Amino acid sequence: MGKRQQKQQLCMDQVCREYLIYFRKTRQSGPTQIGAITRVAKALGSYLKQSRIQLTDMNIEHVDDFLAMFNASYAKTTQRLYRSYLRCFLRYLYNEQNLLKQNLAELLIGPPMFAKAKPPQFLRPNEVRQLFERLPHSTACKLRTYAQVHLAYFMGLRPIEISRITLDDISFIKGLLILKNRKNNSPLELPIPEDTLKAITAYIIGGRPKSSYRSLFLILWPNPTPMSAGLVGQYLTKALRDAGLPGTAYWLRHTFAQNMLESGAKIFEIKEMLGHDSIESTRQYLSIHTTLMRRVLFDETV
Repeated sequence: MGKRQQKQQLCMDQVCREYLIYFRKTRQSGPTQIGAITRVAKALGSYLKQSRIQLTDMNIEHVDDFLAMFNASYAKTTQRLYRSYLRCFLRYLYNEQNLLKQNLAELLIGPPMFAKAKPPQFLRPNEVRQLFERLPHSTACKLRTYAQVHLAYFMGLRPIEISRITLDDISFIKGLLILKNRKNNSPLELPIPEDTLKAITAYIIGGRPKSSYRSLFLILWPNPTPMSAGLVGQYLTKALRDAGLPGTAYWLRHTFAQNMLESGAKIFEIKEMLGHDSIESTRQYLSIHTTLMRRVLFDETV
């Protein structure tokens, strides 16, 4: 083995050790998971050494080639697991160590499993008008739902994200919402549309009960306590059904994504707004407007 290869191998071994320390600190994991992560990280190091590829020169073709060989003998479920572990490692190499020229984790996706998933549903413009025309706000409970529908439709928030909003997360002066706990663990500061801010304000003034809890949305009876994500989803779905629309809470989020696409937003911008881990998740949301999706995505450098 030449001196350059020895140096690279030592470097890769050190990176692997540092990653395992980082992983243990940032995630709850057992010995089985740590063993699997160690296996795939060391195997990648061996692949790079044998192929005489510098870590900093690695590209998605190298990653695909490695994964095809590494996963060849495993069942599909195990393949998906190792792909996930490798994606986390690549994200670490890019974000934490700055060792990669681009974030290869975003490009590492598995084969689509169309047979196991229904395409996302969304509301047409006339259905959106129908929803808001029939959305009452005459009682405390209805004011609460009115605000939640605005957050789901105009900002694309998940029921769990809506349920986690606190009074401290909202800047009424700046018109901003800080989302601290997102699915992808990336906090985000979002501008609140004027109508949504008005809906939240109306609920706080006319519908939110007095409480020591800082959660924005509270159940009203028998005692004011924070709403769960499941309950938020139920009320959002009920709002759609009461308006004569056969949808669920997530239809509002899907519609938000479609609206962003139609307005000319890039897929990476939509991904960040939706709080997705991978761009593949975002693509699934945008699978309805096929013609428009092709025009936008094919012009995108992924």
